[in-house]
Amino acid sequence: MDSNKRPDTMERITTPELANAFIDEQVAAVKAQVGDKKVLLALSGGVDSSVVAALLIKAIGKQLVCVHVNHGLMRKGESEQVIEVFQNQLDANLIYIDATDRFLDLLAGVDAPEKKRKIIGGEFIKVFDEEASKLEGISFLAQGTIYPDILESDGVKAHHNVGGLPEDMQFELVEPVKLLYKDEVRVVGKALGLPAEMVDRQPFPGPGLGVRCLGAITRDRLNALREADAILREEFDIAGLNQTVWQYFIAVPDMKSVGVRNDKRYEGWPAIIRAVNTTDAMSATIEEIPYALLHKITARITAEVEGINRVLYDLTPKPVGTIEWE
Repeated sequence: MDSNKRPDTMERITTPELANAFIDEQVAAVKAQVGDKKVLLALSGGVDSSVVAALLIKAIGKQLVCVHVNHGLMRKGESEQVIEVFQNQLDANLIYIDATDRFLDLLAGVDAPEKKRKIIGGEFIKVFDEEASKLEGISFLAQGTIYPDILESDGVKAHHNVGGLPEDMQFELVEPVKLLYKDEVRVVGKALGLPAEMVDRQPFPGPGLGVRCLGAITRDRLNALREADAILREEFDIAGLNQTVWQYFIAVPDMKSVGVRNDKRYEGWPAIIRAVNTTDAMSATIEEIPYALLHKITARITAEVEGINRVLYDLTPKPVGTIEWE
């Protein structure tokens, strides 16, 4: 039987009991596959890689080596959460690489979206490859491949953090959740004890905030974007919209407008709210955010975030607009 094909008889994992049975099965399978060898995992902090990391820690403990690369384009608190959950709580063998300056220096002055993506993806591969080359005794490469990846891309998993892994890495793959759908991965993650904010994390593009800091990225505008986005996510959490809206974020374009702050002329960037619902990401509808909440978000962002003086609400469905701006 094709190991990349989900059996027709496989029951959907919808309950903690089914998740625990799956975990027990995969723990045994991983132990049998890996033995006493070491496994390398690029841990982005996304749902799939986080669940794989937690499952492998349960199966083989310190034999798993996790590498988390912070490219400086993460949302507020995400790298810190990876360290807290995996290093401090799960005692993972975690290597943390802060490559912020390296990425942002390469991106300086680059305004073409595809060029930005290629720089981020290519540099991630270099950083990960450099770290992997320092390690000894690695025999396996773990990946957070899930079933839609197999169906949509012939089983090739583009890496969560951006772009794929080095092609010359001749490791045997360990892919414990490759026959699961995203909702099943979330159920398994909760059964493994991962925090809800990590398991229920919404889709996040590989280049991260790099495609939401529109045009050429500057550190001050990137920081403003990160802070504004954190406020949006916090207010959506409080309002319960995090449970009903598929994806929501802030985009900040490379343009300024005149405003007033403390009775003085104040030039700043606009923060654009994007909130959409979809089932397949091929089309998307706009979430109708209550005006009272929009006013609250606007007041907080313009008062608390240095450099932002307007808040706009993107009402464009897909089509004609895409979900991301770049």
